[in-house]
Amino acid sequence: MQDFVFSIIANQALWASFLAWFLAQTVKAAILTIKEKRFRFNLYALPGGFPSSHSAAVSALACSLGFIYGFDSGIFAFAVVFAFFIIYDARVIRGAAGKQAQSLNRLIESLDLDRKEDAERLKEILGHSIFEIFWGVLIGIASSLVFYG
Repeated sequence: MQDFVFSIIANQALWASFLAWFLAQTVKAAILTIKEKRFRFNLYALPGGFPSSHSAAVSALACSLGFIYGFDSGIFAFAVVFAFFIIYDARVIRGAAGKQAQSLNRLIESLDLDRKEDAERLKEILGHSIFEIFWGVLIGIASSLVFYG
């Protein structure tokens, strides 16, 4: 059990991915804190926005695995394909969910339905723009370089 725990702690690819996620979410939290003029810890759990933490984490993972196993390895190829699908989901699928949320929020408002006071509007910013994804990927690459560069 002790070897298992030490193996996880020593896993630099995992740490690079976590660092990338943390940096992207910290930038996002800082921007929102400046806009709202108050910090909230739940800003670290918000989907969407600048930069994409999804793109950052999977890019760091793919780059890290490339450095460990070689950029011509099967595991690197697997990580790149995995990253592509995660980024695609963050851009297209979750973007469509955000548009649906906008439509539903407008529909509820137009029907003037009585809503309970504790009812929240659906989150409308779920997906990422190409710009947000691009910067997420850069953060991911930079995070892997911290450990392997």
